[in-house]
Amino acid sequence: MSLAEYVKSADFKTEKHVPIIKVADTVNAGERVNIELVVGDEIAHPNTTEHHIAWIKLYFVEEGTKLPYEVARLEFNVHGEAAAGANEGPVLAESAGVVTATFKKSGKLIATSYCNIHGLWESEKDIVVK
Repeated sequence: MSLAEYVKSADFKTEKHVPIIKVADTVNAGERVNIELVVGDEIAHPNTTEHHIAWIKLYFVEEGTKLPYEVARLEFNVHGEAAAGANEGPVLAESAGVVTATFKKSGKLIATSYCNIHGLWESEKDIVVK
């Protein structure tokens, strides 16, 4: 079995684990682009010591190729842990962030996220470079 057989996907409007990629459909070559990544935007995902999103990764695959480039990895390292006990901590990392990139060619953005209980999830979005 390949890893791809374990990666899940669904419509982010009905599934809280799917990473959402928020970016314009068309961008200018060489121009800075902000790409927002978030899990649990439409349907909130739990953010507890016991159940949380650990990370989101962003990849880019140039149109006409099959080579993914890892653009960024956002790690969420604190989920309410504390000496006082689970979910008693003073800070929670939220499963969202912004990545800034420039593009030379059109292609596909692919985001993967990891839930410590429900595993790997992915989504994708085409991006056109003018």
